[in-house]
Amino acid sequence: MEKIPTSVQTLMDEIVEKCGEDHKRWGENFKNAFANTSETTVKRLADGSTFVLTGDIPAMWLRDSTAQVRPYLILAKNDPDILAMIAGLSQKQFFYVNLDPYANAFNETDNFAGHQKDKTAMNGWIWERKYEIDSLCYPLQLAYLLYKNTGSTKHFDDQFVAGVKKILTVFTTEQHHATSPYTFERETTRLEDTLPHDGRGNPVGDTGLTWSGFRPSDDACQYGYLIPSNMFAAVVLQYVTEIFTEILPNADITAQAQVLRQEILDGLKKFGTTKNNAGETIYAYEVDGLGQASLMDDANVPNLMAAPYLGFGSADDAIYQKTRKTLLSKENPFYYEGSRAAGIGSSHTPENYIWPISLAMEGLTTDDRHQKERILNLLVENDANTKHMHESFHVDDDSLYTREWFSWANMMFCELLLDYYGLKVAI
Repeated sequence: MEKIPTSVQTLMDEIVEKCGEDHKRWGENFKNAFANTSETTVKRLADGSTFVLTGDIPAMWLRDSTAQVRPYLILAKNDPDILAMIAGLSQKQFFYVNLDPYANAFNETDNFAGHQKDKTAMNGWIWERKYEIDSLCYPLQLAYLLYKNTGSTKHFDDQFVAGVKKILTVFTTEQHHATSPYTFERETTRLEDTLPHDGRGNPVGDTGLTWSGFRPSDDACQYGYLIPSNMFAAVVLQYVTEIFTEILPNADITAQAQVLRQEILDGLKKFGTTKNNAGETIYAYEVDGLGQASLMDDANVPNLMAAPYLGFGSADDAIYQKTRKTLLSKENPFYYEGSRAAGIGSSHTPENYIWPISLAMEGLTTDDRHQKERILNLLVENDANTKHMHESFHVDDDSLYTREWFSWANMMFCELLLDYYGLKVAI
């Protein structure tokens, strides 16, 4: 991996100074977490691309890798080396998308590591082939935000264009999943790691929404149409429209993206809500287009809590606010409360374990500075004295946690702290 870039070190020093003695632990955790991604997960390759480890698993997730470098976008405009590193990651992401747009995690080389026994179309580059809408959204987001924050367009190359076409094809194909070529089965006793019905998932109706086999937790969808991921898809399809109108004029791609986006928006409006116990209309987490809907949220992003962070609507939207209030209550089966903390967990981890990622997102989607401060305090007070964020921790005992090394969680803490001091990634 690489040394800490000068601009990263400078920003760390500035934030530590801002934190001062009043928030000394914030500064200590920021310094460790912000450096950790660069020191331990970023690998520059000979072809100019960048491979980013998720942490304690020797593979790169399209989702995680974007989130891991996102706070560095603040530095990219004035640091050519950071810009090159992120552009190299975009290059690597679209290499993988073109290799297989249905895969979510990849190997650094064609080494056949990972879940090669899964019953799906595996190859040596693929670590895991769980189809998740967000795995295609995140590369589009990173490519667009790199342009938005730096003005650079060099990464909008032929590989990028080919990848965009593949993404549009998959999103469109999965609007009618019954005719999709994708199936996935794993021999396991953990039902969340495989799809029922011969690998096709539970039945769904046509809604205009696009289907996802798995959630961003890498756990199987119950109802097929994952609402927060469709929200994210609608946002990135607008990015595609802008790129292929203003930078790489292409009427066919623009038209396809606009039609697809509108169909998803119409589907969200018609099928994407449910009722809470008070009878209020809120966003559903998943629907099947056949009358079923789930009231819940998961810690992994995209989730319903993250909608305004991702660019879908605003934090003061009435439906979002009612949804948020419901999700931060016992109506959400993955909302846990204990003596040390309260927040949202995941089916991916044990009961009563909440995720620093979800706490950070709670802070990033409020304008209340006191709430941001409360959550930052909560995060550093529940790091088991490691000065790093973990995947999840027990609500009564932060020494009980999952994953010693989880770069995504580290960088979400950093992004919230930067946000607290007014440093935000332009979206």
